[in-house]
Amino acid sequence: MTAGGPAPGRDETPEHRADRNWDELMQELRVMQTGTQILTGFLLAVAFQPRFSELDEVQRTLYVALVVGAATATVLALAPVGLHRLLFQKHRKPELVRVANRLVKADLVVIGAVTVGVTALILDVTLNRTVAVVAAIIGVIVVLVLWVALPMKLKGDPPNQDARDG
Repeated sequence: MTAGGPAPGRDETPEHRADRNWDELMQELRVMQTGTQILTGFLLAVAFQPRFSELDEVQRTLYVALVVGAATATVLALAPVGLHRLLFQKHRKPELVRVANRLVKADLVVIGAVTVGVTALILDVTLNRTVAVVAAIIGVIVVLVLWVALPMKLKGDPPNQDARDG
């Protein structure tokens, strides 16, 4: 891709590319927000359950960290929308896309950690700490493989003809 020119395989201006990239980011955020809202709702409801008082210190500490993580994920997911509102019609879409992309990546890290943490908390409460730790380790490995290793591998593969327009 040349600076200011069309992207390889696409006949689009830099402004159209920024609009397309923004639309793709917003669609990704819609998917992420749904999962984040479900996790956050679950975590907030847990504190009002009768068994909550039975949590030990480790479980309570993990719970509080997960609530903070879920709140952070929510703020990160909403930040691009807030930025867009503040920068609307200021002709800064390419910069907005770059910043939003970073925020989405940070949000994925937080969502991955919260998802693994919620799984560990549930298994710690319902089974035992050893199962929870093993599941957390497996969860971290799965997240790293699917969200880091696989994209890095695919990034190095040449695109096939059918995928160029997608």
